[in-house]
Amino acid sequence: MSKTSQQNTTTDASGVSVIHTQAHSSGLQQVPQLVPVSPGGGGKAVPPSKQGKKSSFVDRNSDEYRQRRERNNMAVKKSRLKSKQKAQDTLQRVNQLKEENERLEAKIKLLTKELSVLKDLFLEHAHNFADNVQPVGTETTTTNPENSGQ
Repeated sequence: MSKTSQQNTTTDASGVSVIHTQAHSSGLQQVPQLVPVSPGGGGKAVPPSKQGKKSSFVDRNSDEYRQRRERNNMAVKKSRLKSKQKAQDTLQRVNQLKEENERLEAKIKLLTKELSVLKDLFLEHAHNFADNVQPVGTETTTTNPENSGQ
């Protein structure tokens, strides 16, 4: 079986070229492809479901229009309240983190002072200990006054 295909290009009223590819031997269904008319990409290819929506006119005095506007206004109000609440929550979280940061910085200062004091005590004790310890093999002999007279 040979797999040859044919392409037919048509342009619809909106200026979109549709390429129809037909496979002879495969038995596959034909699938249209949307391609812009101008090769420079001057416009977007629009699927047929979206083409008729721009031209529809809605009467501003109709009940349908009023209902849409009311639903949209409610959605906008809800969105703005949600955004405002999110901003307030963020601000509250920022303030909590600032307070926690201040507490932690104060704790760092306190612990640094405590470390300094303990370090000084340790060094002083180590220095005093080193002064009191004599090197091995250089023991001093003390004379006992009781034995010196005999």
